[in-house]
Amino acid sequence: MHSFQYYVYILTNKNNNVLYIGVTNNLARRSYEHREQTSYHDSFTKKYNVNKLVYYENYQDIRVAIAREKQLKAGSRQKKIL
Repeated sequence: MHSFQYYVYILTNKNNNVLYIGVTNNLARRSYEHREQTSYHDSFTKKYNVNKLVYYENYQDIRVAIAREKQLKAGSRQKKIL
């Protein structure tokens, strides 16, 4: 049986005034994609130059990771930066 890892992560920009929350199964690759802007579908991160990883959590169940991502996205900005 394989043990998978899933990550919920928060990125910001150089000035720390924009937040982006995502989920991935490969944090190193995804961080690289954001940093190098190689992901064509993330126009938000490209537009606001969001590429600095500031926080992550890891999970073994993708359903739990997605639920946590939704929980974080639903919270206020103030809660996210505390």
